[in-house]
Amino acid sequence: MPNFCVNMNAQSNGDHEVHDLSANCSFLPTPVNRQALGDHATCHGAVQAARSYYSQVNGCYYCATDCNTG
Repeated sequence: MPNFCVNMNAQSNGDHEVHDLSANCSFLPTPVNRQALGDHATCHGAVQAARSYYSQVNGCYYCATDCNTG
């Protein structure tokens, strides 16, 4: 089951990006900037978990594609 994190630093548009740690994404935040979200069957569960920390959340375009809204 994939393991996810959310970037504690928002992007310029205010999004906090959810990343799949199992996908070897080139755009992962540095370890100090990762909020662990745990294991989820899909990125949708991880995004929901990230919303408990941040109101503006988006999936990474590269490793959580199904949850990326553009």
